[in-house]
Amino acid sequence: MMDETIPFPAAENGEPEKKRRRRGGARRHKPRPAAAEETREAPEAAAPPVLSFAPAAPPVAVGSAPPTRAAVDQRLGLFIDFENIALGVRDAQYKKFDINLVLQRLIEKGRIVYKKAYADWTRYSEYKREFHEAAIELVDIPQRNYTAKNSADIRMVVDAMDLATSKGHITTFVICSGDSDFSPLVSKLKENDKSVIGLGVKNSTSNLLISNCDEFIFYEDLVRETRALPSIENLPKKKQELFRLMLDSMQALQRENYDVIWGSMIKQTMQRKQPYFSESYYGYKSFSELLEDAQRQGLLSMKKDVKSGGYIVSA
Repeated sequence: MMDETIPFPAAENGEPEKKRRRRGGARRHKPRPAAAEETREAPEAAAPPVLSFAPAAPPVAVGSAPPTRAAVDQRLGLFIDFENIALGVRDAQYKKFDINLVLQRLIEKGRIVYKKAYADWTRYSEYKREFHEAAIELVDIPQRNYTAKNSADIRMVVDAMDLATSKGHITTFVICSGDSDFSPLVSKLKENDKSVIGLGVKNSTSNLLISNCDEFIFYEDLVRETRALPSIENLPKKKQELFRLMLDSMQALQRENYDVIWGSMIKQTMQRKQPYFSESYYGYKSFSELLEDAQRQGLLSMKKDVKSGGYIVSA
């Protein structure tokens, strides 16, 4: 016998049916006050951002302010193929190669921070003392056979490229040689954003090397270089020494083709030529006072820059 299904008892008449309650309870909505809705204003639209473009800075004129020391100074690395230079000097019938002429010319361009000379120094022992006094490192390549010259060249190239890649602060490389074999080295240094100055004896220097360098200095020009300086013979000996150094430094800056020569640039060049230079040793309180005295002596003319307060000097 099957069980009969008992229906769920219906609600009695007169009883309202219970509504199903949402789980979690009924959601109550608070009526919003009418007054608040009337007084609330619609939010103002945000103003579009005003794009202001600063005017481009005008180009600074050359010489508008005294340059810093770092801006004036180049940092030079000097490499000397001494055998090539010694043979060239001998063929040009000079008595002896004077390394001080070379260094004095290069000091006018900047600070020499690296100096090496390559040769079989047993054959050139008379130069060793002079080079040591100039703080040049001597790299000895003994000539046991005919390949010794190539060994010196290879060693010089390797050292130059190592310096170019490891010492980024060196801006200029000086190749003291006339050998065309160094032309690929010059090209590689220029690829690495280095300036290259060549220096050699004119009759023993390859035209290929000369044309590949950024600048080339002939040793003959250093030997016969004469500089007409204003007469300072009527001054005391101590001041003659001072003004000769100052005028020589001014001419060095003029050779470098600076558009404007500031007083501070002259002092920096004087200190490179003579590191012990100090204007106070000669009785001046400042370098500006020294320049003013030189102007009174008729050795130079200058004008004061209003913006920087520095002196712009002309010969």
